Amino acid sequence: MSSSVSRTATVTDRLVEANRAYAAGFTDPGMGARPVLRVAVVACMDARLDLHAALGLALGDCHTIRNAGGVVTDDTIRSLTISQRALGTRSVALIHHTGCGLQTLTEDFRHELELEVGQRPAWAVEAFRDVDQDVRQSMQRVRTSPFLPHTDDVRGFVFDVTTGLLREVVTHSSARVS
Repeated sequence: MSSSVSRTATVTDRLVEANRAYAAGFTDPGMGARPVLRVAVVACMDARLDLHAALGLALGDCHTIRNAGGVVTDDTIRSLTISQRALGTRSVALIHHTGCGLQTLTEDFRHELELEVGQRPAWAVEAFRDVDQDVRQSMQRVRTSPFLPHTDDVRGFVFDVTTGLLREVVTHSSARVS
């Protein structure tokens, strides 16, 4: 048997190879970890969202925190707390999107996992039906967190995956009266 085993390249192998090509032309941009625009963007992990392109952002402009649904969880609050208290961000933009996979799930997903693997996940699925209401809930979680000192510039949006446009979601308390 040969010491060199032939195997099919994986997606991760492709990523590592792409990194080698990237690193060959890489030059240190000379920037620190503090985002230039002092903003943290919390968004869904959906592969259709190219946040930097959609928001006109460049490397170093923002902190990007992504998870399933872009929901504000305890871990999101942890990341935002570090972003604000240690790295100087002052604004938070929350971005959900149309056609989110979390709209097709329920908390039964956790129960099904428990039946399959014999252990219930400690985390909540955070499934939702109404994307606007979930954005409002996420804004409320940020605004009421005792760990976040900067909560006056927290805004929420829904990204339309078919048009690329953002639509702002206003909270009932921030709706303007004419």
